Amino acid sequence: MHHPPIFFCILSFEFPISMAHPCSSISSSFVITFIIFQLLSTCTLYANGCYTSIISFGDSLADTGNLKQLYHSTNRETLHFFYPPYGETFFHMPTGRCSNGRLIIDFIAESIRLPLVRPFVGVKGRYMMELRRGVNYAVAGATALDSSFLAARGVHNPMTNSSLRVQLGWFKRSLTSLCANVPDCKHFLGHSLVLMGEIGGNDYNHALLAGKSIEELETYVPLVVEAIISAINELIELGAKTLLIPGNLPIGCSAVYLTNYYGSDNVEYDNSTGCITRLNKFAEYHNGLLKTKLSRMRERHPEVNLIYADYYNAAMQFFRSPNEYGFTNGALKACCGGGGPFNYNASTACADPSSNVCVHPDSYANWDGLHLTEAAYKVIYKSVFQGPYAIPQFESVCPTLIIKEMDGISSSR
Repeated sequence: MHHPPIFFCILSFEFPISMAHPCSSISSSFVITFIIFQLLSTCTLYANGCYTSIISFGDSLADTGNLKQLYHSTNRETLHFFYPPYGETFFHMPTGRCSNGRLIIDFIAESIRLPLVRPFVGVKGRYMMELRRGVNYAVAGATALDSSFLAARGVHNPMTNSSLRVQLGWFKRSLTSLCANVPDCKHFLGHSLVLMGEIGGNDYNHALLAGKSIEELETYVPLVVEAIISAINELIELGAKTLLIPGNLPIGCSAVYLTNYYGSDNVEYDNSTGCITRLNKFAEYHNGLLKTKLSRMRERHPEVNLIYADYYNAAMQFFRSPNEYGFTNGALKACCGGGGPFNYNASTACADPSSNVCVHPDSYANWDGLHLTEAAYKVIYKSVFQGPYAIPQFESVCPTLIIKEMDGISSSR
């Protein structure tokens, strides 16, 4: 298994300082201070031992503001994600994140001492340099398959056409700017942690909400997984050495589907969780095929770290035992929504004037019916990065990585 090299910073100076004039000392001191500052800034890039940057693709589980920027730039009618109470717990304002606070990608960035990953959309020119330590191409609502493919099958994406292929195109076009003043792009990518998703969940969500059967969705799975694998191959060819590829969450536990199927005599529920068994089996099918494909890729690319992030089983921990993880109000009912048995109503979304929001979101795992709370994302993060829910485990990929203890990070600024 390839391990990115570890960098050490050694500061050594020899400066002839003339004392002929009082100003000489001041000037020389300023120069020394400036150079030390620059070198220390460079050292910070390598402080976590493995990664100098985070590059992200995906959907609403990873979007830190791209969809919001896309709507703003085209003067389209804004979505409920862009209004309070979204973002209230940590940012104290909506940021475009589909949660009350931080996402898994935010916890990753904080833990390896990199800035929170900024959205790509809307950043131009010289400001691209600011994205060198982290750039996010993920878009809420995005699919792995192109929108045209899904539309031909009667599945329309009401939010965005920024599929994985579109996001990859953005990345390729911005690569020259991101790689400026570094040895080469392969060097830059080789020392970046690439997050491939989560992506693919919306290919199924949009189809299910359009009334497609699970049997039809099963025919999509090989195509969705192949789209993900194809993107990974392109990134490897460009120089990526460490990629984190999450599987899908247990969608049978989502308040959206629990509400849609509520009262149906044809639905089987898991007695241990209350989740819809068949939908979760479907998610397991996707994840199983993805893991199989990644295993084959590891054989072809032994020099590359391909890490499967088991979001499904990491989340199932709190769906099975919500109280154990502090979710005293349960894991299935949404914190913010329009009422009903699971506080979800398709006609009254979270942030609508008539919707309601819980007082203590940290006691809920579900945020708005489809997305999770910051507290739930934190559990998944810790399970993947500090626990056993990654293949291979993250510590084996980067044993020198400084993982910041997440319990020491406050839930608000």
